[in-house]
Amino acid sequence: MKKKIFKKKVSKASKKYWQGVGRRKTSIASARIFKGSDRENKLIVNSKKVADFFAVKELENIALAPFTVSESDSLRAEIIVKGGGIRGQAEAIRHAISRALVKYDEKFRKQLKDLGYLTRDPRTVERKKPGLKKARRAPQFSKR
Repeated sequence: MKKKIFKKKVSKASKKYWQGVGRRKTSIASARIFKGSDRENKLIVNSKKVADFFAVKELENIALAPFTVSESDSLRAEIIVKGGGIRGQAEAIRHAISRALVKYDEKFRKQLKDLGYLTRDPRTVERKKPGLKKARRAPQFSKR
């Protein structure tokens, strides 16, 4: 028996979006920015409201920072984020939204760049090396 696939009906107005991908440590976030303001649903992360996704208000503020800086009240974002911890995910979301905002309007580039929101933070966990206990921790040396 064949499965029926139902496509989600989307209005023509909401099809237009600007996309950005952000990364931090092992987290990857993909953001889509749409025109139209919806105060409660300004930021949807993995099909949840941002307040429900992040239990800590500080992480919510990190994720919403590009919108606060650019003062763009007429935009909303939908984000899919995977991997890493909640802090890395929040910063990956910030990076993704910033990139999408620059695609939406180039005038946001300077202020986002000055705050470092467009710069990919390359720091990751260093790998464990053979012969060592951790990445740099060597076994204790005994002379005799």
